[in-house]
Amino acid sequence: MKTTLQLEEIAMLALGIYLYNTLPYPWWVFLALFLAPDIGMLGYLINSKIGALLYNVFHHKGLAIGIYSIGVYSTNPILQLAGIILFSHAAFDRILGYGLKYEKGFKFTHLGDIGKNN
Repeated sequence: MKTTLQLEEIAMLALGIYLYNTLPYPWWVFLALFLAPDIGMLGYLINSKIGALLYNVFHHKGLAIGIYSIGVYSTNPILQLAGIILFSHAAFDRILGYGLKYEKGFKFTHLGDIGKNN
């Protein structure tokens, strides 16, 4: 099952890259912004509850799709870019086994504990 989920996430990352290619930005912008959603980890400097909340907001694919959709509807390439970056980054993280976080700590995710063979 783990391999199947990883293949699904690889397909989603490929979709994000394809959609980025429809935007009028050079590729270095995608690369420069790709890790930007990890800003959500700064919430862990406050506590695990805030950290999990912020991390999950910046790594929620539904939110990413919503932002992208608003960008498409309003023909706003900045919102499209933001949605694609959030979506692509979340897919990449899940390929690596980093899921949405539980409040009890960073290593506890919906995909299992980070660092533990699942």
